Amino acid sequence: MSLVQAFVLGIVQGVAEFLPVSSSGHLVLVPAILGWDGPSLGFDVLLHLATLVAVVAYFRRDLWRMVRAFFSRSEGLATERKLAWLIIIATVPTGIIGLTFKDFFESLFSNVTYVGVFLLVTAAFLALAEKLSRKALHDPADMGFRHAIAVGVAQGMAIAPGISRSGTTMAAGLGAGLDREQAARFSFLLSVPIILLAGAKTALDVATHSEPLPGIAVCIVGFLAAAISGYAVIAGLLSWLRRRSLLVFSAYCAVVGTAVLVWQFIV
Repeated sequence: MSLVQAFVLGIVQGVAEFLPVSSSGHLVLVPAILGWDGPSLGFDVLLHLATLVAVVAYFRRDLWRMVRAFFSRSEGLATERKLAWLIIIATVPTGIIGLTFKDFFESLFSNVTYVGVFLLVTAAFLALAEKLSRKALHDPADMGFRHAIAVGVAQGMAIAPGISRSGTTMAAGLGAGLDREQAARFSFLLSVPIILLAGAKTALDVATHSEPLPGIAVCIVGFLAAAISGYAVIAGLLSWLRRRSLLVFSAYCAVVGTAVLVWQFIV
């Protein structure tokens, strides 16, 4: 893998991990379009670690308060304590779906057509969420545990390439009554345990198969590109959603998904 490839794939991961457009789908599409080999399992772990660093860095104060609240009975941290429990509860169905259907969904990554189909599914999720979203509760901690389970199930569906993790969880958050910004914040916070757990599982697979990482320069370039772009996208998207809707991302996924299907049928 060249430094240019590492940089491009790092940017793709950092941007598409947090925008509701599917990082897994774009990591299949971009190499296919450019005629590159897909990223190795080890490099994939590295890129996900970079996006984990980005979200932890951005939400470091929120995460620290939740950690403190989880081990405290202070009434002043009651909101953060409930938010921590909501994230834990939402992670459970995601983990169950991931472990149960991992092999099936991973088999879809070899077929670009599935990426096109699932991008259209993401587009429909985002459009439907905008249309059906009800009066906002404004705070994720106002959600009930059943809402957290629904968000977790939505996140579990994002194992498929082309279904956006952030898109499905934001859509589920809107359905639970959050406003757009708070739905995005909850989605980003929820990404911490799932990226950590998925990364640990993939790292174990890498160690089991003794798959080497690319060269040190390639790793550094990919990691920094993913981490910096991921941090910038988190900040930018939260600002965007204070004033605008998710429909532009729904339209993007619809256009790209349709283009992919047309491309595959022509080829």
